[in-house]
Amino acid sequence: MEVEQLEVRDHLKRHPPFDQLPGEWLDRVAGEVEVGYFKAGDTLLAFGNKVSDLGYIRSGAVEMFRRDGELYNRLGEGELFGQLALMTTGRARFPVRAKEDTLVYFIPASLFHELFEQFESFADFVEVEDRTRLRQAAAASVGDNPLLTTRVDHLVSLHPVVISDSARVQQAAELMTRENISSVIVVAGEPGESVMAGDMVGVLTDSDLRRRVVAEAMSFETPVSEVMSSGVITIERDQFLFEALMVMLRDKVHHLPVLDRGRLIGLVDLSDIAGHESQSSLFVVRNILYRNSIEGLESLVGDVRDCFVRLVKEDANSHMIGSAMAGIGRAFKQRLLQLGEEALGPPPVPYCYLALGSMARDEQYIVTDQDNAMVLDDAFDPQQHDAYFLELARFVSDGLARLGYTYCKGDVMATNRKWRQPLAVWKQMFTDWIENPKPETLLHSSIFFDLDGVHGNTALASTLQSFIAGKASQSPHFLGCLARNAQNRTPPLGFFRDFVLEKGGRHENSINLKRRGSGPMVDVIRVHALAAGSTAQNSFRRLDDIRAAGFLTASMADDLRDALEFISVVRARHQAAAIEVGGSPNNNIDPETLSNLERRSLKDAFKVLANAQKFLKFRYRPGAR
Repeated sequence: MEVEQLEVRDHLKRHPPFDQLPGEWLDRVAGEVEVGYFKAGDTLLAFGNKVSDLGYIRSGAVEMFRRDGELYNRLGEGELFGQLALMTTGRARFPVRAKEDTLVYFIPASLFHELFEQFESFADFVEVEDRTRLRQAAAASVGDNPLLTTRVDHLVSLHPVVISDSARVQQAAELMTRENISSVIVVAGEPGESVMAGDMVGVLTDSDLRRRVVAEAMSFETPVSEVMSSGVITIERDQFLFEALMVMLRDKVHHLPVLDRGRLIGLVDLSDIAGHESQSSLFVVRNILYRNSIEGLESLVGDVRDCFVRLVKEDANSHMIGSAMAGIGRAFKQRLLQLGEEALGPPPVPYCYLALGSMARDEQYIVTDQDNAMVLDDAFDPQQHDAYFLELARFVSDGLARLGYTYCKGDVMATNRKWRQPLAVWKQMFTDWIENPKPETLLHSSIFFDLDGVHGNTALASTLQSFIAGKASQSPHFLGCLARNAQNRTPPLGFFRDFVLEKGGRHENSINLKRRGSGPMVDVIRVHALAAGSTAQNSFRRLDDIRAAGFLTASMADDLRDALEFISVVRARHQAAAIEVGGSPNNNIDPETLSNLERRSLKDAFKVLANAQKFLKFRYRPGAR
């Protein structure tokens, strides 16, 4: 064998999947390799090119792109490209370009296919180990509903109309008429060339003018600040329409200022989104807010299930499904709290009703129990005030149980005096959990690290979120203990990568996708998010913050995102299928009911989880100070 071929052989031997090949086959690969050299910026494959070789990177690095130019993946020494095309259409789906001067070994397609057929280890690697397939499997779950794929900025004018809070209502009406708009954004003082989020103090709409000015016979000289809708709720330009819709329905607003990195770029209203709303989508949240009794709310339970099934059948992604179901759950809680306050009278001190767990993360599905708590103003006096809040909590929890949200078996509900506390007490509890972590305590308290305000003075929830993020990120011992707990629920993969199925009981020979899949994935992401000081609650939003803070590489974050997406969508489809045949939805799936591609992709996802748990063990260590 020539010296050059020996060098090729030695390099291949050090990297999978070639390290598993017999010597004679390794010699053959080395003998048939063709070498290509590319300078930084050179194109190796363009979209649609015929792929006739497997690319193996000897040195340097390449980048893969989507058709729209977005970076898809980055590969370095010992990694492969072109295998997907060789296994499917034979055409390049992802353009490949040299990031730096790069040397590539090209292995002929005919030899690739021989290796694929002859050696299971080789086939497993190019199929199972290739994150491309998992990413495609996750992406394939998203349909063409425009609510899922259209970003908010597609509906936004780049010339937002603003007015000073000191302007008169007649001036506002003249401006709105002149601009032919139904709302205007109100800013403190005179508006400048660029309006930032902190400058906005309210929104004035046609409805405000009709209800608060004309109907009340107010003077046209009244300042805008006296009749505007205050408490501005915003959305970022790169969020999807379904997210804007859920914010509007959750917070009962029809207009959302749109921001680009904190700078105002326009406004989107409900009528804009309605133009994109498909006939099949249900405004369940709106119907909830119009019901005036628990019986009226109960009549909507069937609609909730129909909405869930419809989202799944429309190929909604897991973020939309989770956000929609959480939005519905929040609306039920809000309406029950309103009905409770009507029956019991106004609360004696301000309070915030908290959603915990999956609802707080906007990751709720149809099979769920209720996890909630109350944060009370520090003026709370147990002797004077607690009887009211206990009665309100019971009213809400009993109502939720009638609506299909079962009582929490661990009693994590606001009916439990322990979880109905003033803000100062909550801060002390989190301080104790973080500064004096104990595995058993953290096991039961981790749900409280996913919290969000549902009703009342929601600023109390925001205060807690910031407090937790600041304290946790500075507590390596706590992070180490939390990371150790996050490794307790291992993915159901055996030594030879077969699924480990449950034995005995009514779910024998199945996998619990929540307990062994999405649940531990959420635990892993939570640890990194707290370390990064993120105040985000949703797992996908947390991954963005984790990646930006440098706690995970881009590829590691993308793998976690794809794995969580795939497991979640398989779980949602399983639950929807049970509902459609009149069964009881659950989280346990028989892998034999999945296609070969789904089973392989599920194994991919579980392996991502296993690797992520191993990384936790390396990254965070109990005892660190």
